[in-house]
Amino acid sequence: MLRKGITESFGAAVHAFSPGQLTERVIDRSKRMMLDTLGVGLLGSTTAVFNTALQYSQSFQSREKSSVWGREAFIPPHFAAFVNAIGVHSMDFDDTWHPATHPSGAVLPALLALAETLPRQPSGLDLLLAFNVGIEVQGRLMRFSQEAYDIPRRFHPPSVVGVMGSAAASAKLLGLGPAQCSHALAVAASSAGAPLANAATQTKPLHIGNAARRGLEAAQLAQMGLQGNPAILETDGGFGVYYKEFRPSEVPAPGSGGFRWILEDQDVAIKRIPAHLGMHWVVDAALAARAKLESTVGGFDVNRIRSVTLRVPASKYINNPFPVTEHQARHSFQFNACSALLDRNVQVASFQAPQLERPALRELLSKVKVETPTDNIPNFEKMYCEVQLEVDQGPTVAARCNTFYGHWRKPLRQKDLLEKFISNASRVLCMEGVEGVIDVIGNIEEEKDCAVLGSYLRMTSQHREKMISQVYI
Repeated sequence: MLRKGITESFGAAVHAFSPGQLTERVIDRSKRMMLDTLGVGLLGSTTAVFNTALQYSQSFQSREKSSVWGREAFIPPHFAAFVNAIGVHSMDFDDTWHPATHPSGAVLPALLALAETLPRQPSGLDLLLAFNVGIEVQGRLMRFSQEAYDIPRRFHPPSVVGVMGSAAASAKLLGLGPAQCSHALAVAASSAGAPLANAATQTKPLHIGNAARRGLEAAQLAQMGLQGNPAILETDGGFGVYYKEFRPSEVPAPGSGGFRWILEDQDVAIKRIPAHLGMHWVVDAALAARAKLESTVGGFDVNRIRSVTLRVPASKYINNPFPVTEHQARHSFQFNACSALLDRNVQVASFQAPQLERPALRELLSKVKVETPTDNIPNFEKMYCEVQLEVDQGPTVAARCNTFYGHWRKPLRQKDLLEKFISNASRVLCMEGVEGVIDVIGNIEEEKDCAVLGSYLRMTSQHREKMISQVYI
């Protein structure tokens, strides 16, 4: 028997995955990821970058239409994937994996947009399987490079592996053959990669929007017979150009003794605040330092603070001393530490202009010093953050966070995940829509038709009132 090439083994695996191979843990974790993604995507539909992308996308027409989350709007499916994925990442509130990427945002919007166009609506189990195929492909590609394990320095990871995950998931939902699945990955590889220079800007959410859109398009083009390099993963000048060291290997056949889902062993981080993952460490450390100071001196007076020292891993794109936009603030150790110290929490409103422009915040930011100890590895598995406060006529206190609540080592409890979803989704949907999404995702493997999910994602208060009025006309 001829040995498969690496890309060929990926294509064969994408084709061969079956629902019976999903384990209980993988199902549970992926349902949590899906629910969280829908919640942050709905919240993201209120942002300026989402509205700009939607306005742009509505200028395009096609025979096929897919829905926009949280709106009574239908646009071409690849643009629906684009816009909804932008919503997911518009506040940097979406899940994060290790090695570093945002795994769900590039996959779920593509699948839901595609599902609405198919002649036979996929079941919930079909959707769940395709979602996990997209997550699995991303996980395997990242693990081929040691560089991918660290906080990124060159490319934004979802733009690199996300488009491949979207292509694999879309190919699975389309039911493509093994060779077509390989070509879908090859086509998608030519749309991979986005520079980190746009990280703290409105353009960053487009990285995930483009990944969702281009991956879906790659699968559809492969379905139509378009071919790419059949060895895109292993050949020189192929997908490996996005990493300094890239050593790919074949995927064991699904269902064989050599195969195990990566999600089985590696959980994801689900964020409590809408900011870059690194900010969660510094926020928890700042809150602990404030509590320690309060217990020591009997209160907290920001005017008595002489200096705030942050000991964080070295990373240029999350070092913004005086952010002036919400996107810079989401990527600022300094801003998030100071907001936590001033307000005792960091939340969605923390990044809006009135909070961002406060004189008290600007004054505190001027007192921040950043240190990057050599033992603080820029890696989401190994890093820590320490906050030290020096005050007038008082003690110096410090607190350190090694693992924040929500990290894969310390996952959110289901109760808190549901609370986050309800808080996010209820800003857009009526309660019937919120509860409907929770019910559908909670029982997704039992749903005969995943189209019911789309109907709940459009159930705003205005939509519900319109439907009720039509019943009584």
